[in-house]
Amino acid sequence: MLNQVILIGRIAHDPELKTLEDGRKVSEISLAVQRAFKNLDGEYDCDFIKIVLWEGLATSTENYCKKGTMIAVKGRLQTWKKELDDDAKLNMLEVIGERITYLQNSKVKEPHQE
Repeated sequence: MLNQVILIGRIAHDPELKTLEDGRKVSEISLAVQRAFKNLDGEYDCDFIKIVLWEGLATSTENYCKKGTMIAVKGRLQTWKKELDDDAKLNMLEVIGERITYLQNSKVKEPHQE
């Protein structure tokens, strides 16, 4: 069996690193991925895909990427269910990033110098 996805696009907002109660680091980014065909108006539509990054990937993406940076993401799809107030269930789908390739050189943060 195989669960693999590769996406190339631009980061839609600056990555924000969060530290969970157990000390793990996580970041969620939204990747704007242009479709390969034009719509009826002759323009390319774009899909905004949520990608979850953990630990080292989350840290390096926050340090080296900003809104508009082009990256390639290799990852896997993951599903989970959320129960709503009216006894309905919502099935969610997200991409868990496993590897990032920076397609644009744009270091965001300068190293601390004394």
